[in-house]
Amino acid sequence: MDKCLSIERSIITTYRSRIWKPFVSAIIEYELIKDGDKIAVCMSGGKDSMLLAKCMQELKAHGKNNFELFFLVMDPGYSDINKQKIIDNAKLLNVPIQIFNSNIFNIVADIKDSPCYLCARMRRGCLYNKAKEMGCNKIALGHHFDDVIETILMSALYNGQIKTMMPKLHSLNFEGMELIRPLYQVKEADIVNWKNLNGLDFIKCACRFTENCSINQDIAGKRTEIKSLITRLRKINPIFDHNIFKSMYNINLGAVIGHKLNGKIYNFLNNYDNDSADTEE
Repeated sequence: MDKCLSIERSIITTYRSRIWKPFVSAIIEYELIKDGDKIAVCMSGGKDSMLLAKCMQELKAHGKNNFELFFLVMDPGYSDINKQKIIDNAKLLNVPIQIFNSNIFNIVADIKDSPCYLCARMRRGCLYNKAKEMGCNKIALGHHFDDVIETILMSALYNGQIKTMMPKLHSLNFEGMELIRPLYQVKEADIVNWKNLNGLDFIKCACRFTENCSINQDIAGKRTEIKSLITRLRKINPIFDHNIFKSMYNINLGAVIGHKLNGKIYNFLNNYDNDSADTEE
C-alpha cells in the first residue's frame, strides 16, 4: 500500500476513536466550519499541524461541508534543514503547501523580555494577513487537548486567573477573519502514537534559537513544568484532565468572588444583599 494512503487510513481506522472522532466532534460541537468557508490550515512543520492538515483533507474528501482548503507555511527564518524537512514531509503526505517568507526570527533575535510571546503574536499576525490576501475567512491552528489543559493551569498558577484556550475566536485586528482549533479534543499522546506508528519524523521546534530543544527539553520553561505536573496528576487521577476540561463548561458564577466580562469587572458583593439564590446549604 502507498505510504501516504496508509497514513491517511490510519487516521480513520486505527485512530478512529482517538483522533478522527474527537476531531469531528470538535468541528460539530463548536461549529468550526460552515459552507463557503475558505480556510488556511497553518502549518509549522510539527506533528500537530501536519496531522491537522491530513484530518482537514479527510474531512473535505468525505464530509458534507462545502469549503475550500489552503495549506499555508510561513517561513519566519527556518534553518535550511528544518525547511527542507517540512517540504519533504508535505510531499510524503501529499499536502500541497504554499510557503511564504517573513523576517520574524531576525526581528525578535535581540528581544530580551518575552521574545516567545512577541514572536507568537507576530507569527499569528503574518498568518492572518497572508490568509486574508488569499481570500480566506478562517485560519486553522494545530492546538490540541493538552494545549487547552496546559493553558488553563498556566493561567491559574502563574497569572492568577481562570481562562482557557478557546476553540474559535474572531480576530480583533483582521475584520471578518476567525481562528479555529479543530484538534481541540484530540490528546497529544494520540498524536505522538499516530506519528510513531507511521514512522514519521517532523521538526520538533520551529524556532531557530531553540532548535536544541530536542536535546534540552528544559528550554520550554513554564509550559514544560506544567506538562510535567499534568503527567504526575494523571497518574494520581486518570480522568483529572477531563475534569479540568469539563470545569470550563461548568463555571458557577454564583460561587466565585469575581469575574470579568467584556472588560468589565464584577464582584460578588455587587448583588450580595439582593441575591438569595446562592445561600449556604
